[in-house]
Amino acid sequence: MSDYTTDKATILVVDDMEVNRLILQEILADSYEIQQAADGLEAVTKLITCIQKPQLVLLDIMMPEMDGFEVLRFMKTDPVLQKIPVIFITAANEETNEIRGLNAGAVDYIAKPFNPKVVRLRAATHIELMRYREKLEDLVDAKANELVATKEIFLETMANLIEYRSLESGEHVKRTRELTQLLIMELLKKQTYRQQLIDCDYSVLIKAVPLHDIGKIGIPDNILLKPGRLTPEEFAVIKTHTVIGSEIIKSLLVSGEDVYLSHCYDICRFHHERWDGNGYPANLAGTDIPLSARIVAVVDVYDALVSERCYKRAHTHEEALTIIREASGTQFDPNIVNALLQIEDQFKRHSS
Repeated sequence: MSDYTTDKATILVVDDMEVNRLILQEILADSYEIQQAADGLEAVTKLITCIQKPQLVLLDIMMPEMDGFEVLRFMKTDPVLQKIPVIFITAANEETNEIRGLNAGAVDYIAKPFNPKVVRLRAATHIELMRYREKLEDLVDAKANELVATKEIFLETMANLIEYRSLESGEHVKRTRELTQLLIMELLKKQTYRQQLIDCDYSVLIKAVPLHDIGKIGIPDNILLKPGRLTPEEFAVIKTHTVIGSEIIKSLLVSGEDVYLSHCYDICRFHHERWDGNGYPANLAGTDIPLSARIVAVVDVYDALVSERCYKRAHTHEEALTIIREASGTQFDPNIVNALLQIEDQFKRHSS
């Protein structure tokens, strides 16, 4: 949302000549809140520290210590300040500076001596343009958020449909997400993966978990629902669900970066890789396996073990922990297994 919340716009007037500041204040004070800065350094300080950012800066070019171009360059490096329109104040014969200022990112210029009508019109025009742009950005952001939410709901619905097709209740999708969240909250307490989880936006990672088995949509029923042991040929078909799922996710990436779909892709493709490199589909090992997939690998196996399936009975919580503990350092990342063991009671409550 916008950083500009008051109806009466604020204008920052920056000029080392007090008389110029006073003239501009006199011209504009009836319609706007006026702030003043006597030089570039003071202007930068005000821009950084003020809570209510100005909606327009009238900026003199020739000032001691820090001139107008330097102030503008600084503003362009800040994601909030760069949105504030800057009108340069120039002398009547400073055409070179006018061109240079416009090239640097100023939206306009006003010449000295000031024409009150021109000053008011240009201030009003650029404040209105800025407000229109911000409303448009807010509308675009709202629509983008709506589309993201719709996409997430659609994909999670697909994941639930696949669970129903697998003769499951759909609870596996819900539990794997909840258990992943518990495990990530524990991992955040430890140094090993804390920063990596923060950098990869772990909240989005958690949302991506339900898609881990979406590739099973491409597995024939006679294999997916077989009650007995799979043949080597049938198991080879089952293993393709990792590639099928990740290719489905890849097809949804229209352009640019999408953190949510990137996590979906990594989890779909790599959650059956093993810490020792004997997993599938790429035989990745250790930390070459994306962290998201290493976490989901532990959660997915735990929930599969404690759940009854058409081909097996449900293991007890204690039996599942024994199996996972024995696979630490071979099938699973030992740091993640250790984190699970720290919160095993929480896992037991969520799986019962």
